[in-house]
Amino acid sequence: MTHYQKFEVIDISGDVGIRAFGKSIEDVFKNSALGMYSLITDLEGVKAEKDISISVESNSLEGLLVSLLNELIFQFDAYNFIGKRIDIQSLTPNPQSPSLKAIISGEEFDTERHERKLLIKAATYHRLKVEKAGDIWEADIIFDI
Repeated sequence: MTHYQKFEVIDISGDVGIRAFGKSIEDVFKNSALGMYSLITDLEGVKAEKDISISVESNSLEGLLVSLLNELIFQFDAYNFIGKRIDIQSLTPNPQSPSLKAIISGEEFDTERHERKLLIKAATYHRLKVEKAGDIWEADIIFDI
């Protein structure tokens, strides 16, 4: 079994991005979300105390990834919810109408306990890429900060 890193940070002038990796499309979506969360805080200190269900749809696989990440940003902005674990219930990569359902486990962000790193406004379509390279999936996502 080959080992690979789950994600890496991409440094872009004025913004920040991640390149996520996965053995499956589900893994690359999950690792994209974890990579984004790691830009917000140190995930070591986050507990998986509460579960939320999310469901997103789009008109492309890339759009589905942006929709997922922006839904997680919304959950953080509106409810202070920070995730630690992502359990993808279903991912339909249908080219016309991809959809995803997931359970996110995490807790309310607590400034006393959680380090605040970046304030992420949105996942963008700038230089967005979701593709399979050999037997590994890769996704590049740039965030507005």
